[in-house]
Amino acid sequence: MEKILIAGATGDTGKRVIEILNNSQNFTPVAMIRDEAQQQIFDDMEVETVHADLEKEVDHALKGIDKVIFAAGSGGHTGPEKTTAVDQDGAIKLIDAAKKAKVKKFIMLSAMGTDKPEENKELEHYLKAKKKADDHLKASGLTYTIVRPGRLTHDMGVAKVKVAEKLNERGEIARDDVAFLLVMSLADPLVKNMEFEALEGDEPIKQALIEISDL
Repeated sequence: MEKILIAGATGDTGKRVIEILNNSQNFTPVAMIRDEAQQQIFDDMEVETVHADLEKEVDHALKGIDKVIFAAGSGGHTGPEKTTAVDQDGAIKLIDAAKKAKVKKFIMLSAMGTDKPEENKELEHYLKAKKKADDHLKASGLTYTIVRPGRLTHDMGVAKVKVAEKLNERGEIARDDVAFLLVMSLADPLVKNMEFEALEGDEPIKQALIEISDL
């Protein structure tokens, strides 16, 4: 059983990731939490936790960890200082710690539009922060996958997606399906050292990732 650290475990997408991993045969989730108040949720699920804050020291959180899913983030709505602190600097800090710990794979939840942040004035700062983190991951030497979903919804997942390195269209996707994409990306050798965009579509998630991986 590989141990998977989930940064952003208390977020909407992170919680779904934890639930999927907790029911898997191959992975054991470790929820990264900031404070004691968040502990009970995971105790109830019988999920291991580690206390770490992306704005502080994180090296200890990687002890015994095989792979990382970074699903933390401000979503671009908490102000530029927090966005820089978490989405950019926090992600970079965790990437560096993961490299030091010789983590086998790092899965990054990013966002559509990071290639042209200036085209979305409302989220420009957020998208620039995400791009810096993504670029740092690609240059780190770690095996990685970067998932760039469209607008996230709370709809029930359909387990079918449309993925491509560049979709050249906008759209939405359920958080449930994004969580499955993140978890499926843990599997080797799927989507190794790749980045891709994802929207709701017609293809089963596993098949879509196999095809884009050209296996």
